[in-house]
Amino acid sequence: METDDPAVLAEVEAAFAAYETALVTNDVATLEALFWDDPRTIRYGGAENLYGMEAIRAFRRARSPAGLARRLARTVITTHGRDLATAMTLFHRDGQPGLVGRQSQTWRRFAEGWKVVAAHVSVIPEPDGPASSG
Repeated sequence: METDDPAVLAEVEAAFAAYETALVTNDVATLEALFWDDPRTIRYGGAENLYGMEAIRAFRRARSPAGLARRLARTVITTHGRDLATAMTLFHRDGQPGLVGRQSQTWRRFAEGWKVVAAHVSVIPEPDGPASSG
């Protein structure tokens, strides 16, 4: 199994970029389309544990579009073979000084394209010192 095949990596990077744009612009239709529409899809958020696409869909549709802008840092996308990838990133929001967000996603290739099958988002106090550089 090849890790980080350049063509596969480019595909996942494009899907990740589309997700990020949809997230900060509150493009709910695109966000929903980029998640696997299945009861086994999981998204753990800052204040919610969402099991299944129906729960994720309900969360997305009810979420306020205010305050979604953010800056990404230290994004690492790794592909495993042709059909599986992980995307990890840190993010900062102006409205949350002193905090850093962490987002992890597992992406899988389906016939209709790349989809998130599992995600986790959390926010913690910004770590100080060399340990924060990973």
